[in-house]
Amino acid sequence: MAAEAEATREARAKVIVAEGEQKASRALKEAAEVIAESPSALQLRYLQTLNSISAEKNSTIIFPFPIDLLSSFLHRPAPKT
Repeated sequence: MAAEAEATREARAKVIVAEGEQKASRALKEAAEVIAESPSALQLRYLQTLNSISAEKNSTIIFPFPIDLLSSFLHRPAPKT
């Protein structure tokens, strides 16, 4: 009987985990749709994530810099003298 009860508990736990994953995937899908509608939403979320990371002590933040911004500086003609 004990083994049967344990098996029942494990089965219920698996169902609960699966339902949680389903809810999480739906929430991610909805978030992706919102971000797709507004490109600035992705930038705001990115900055919000950086803010929450920086609130923790002893953390290192690697801030990716878009190479597109540097390309205008790298390909400028040299100043004429």
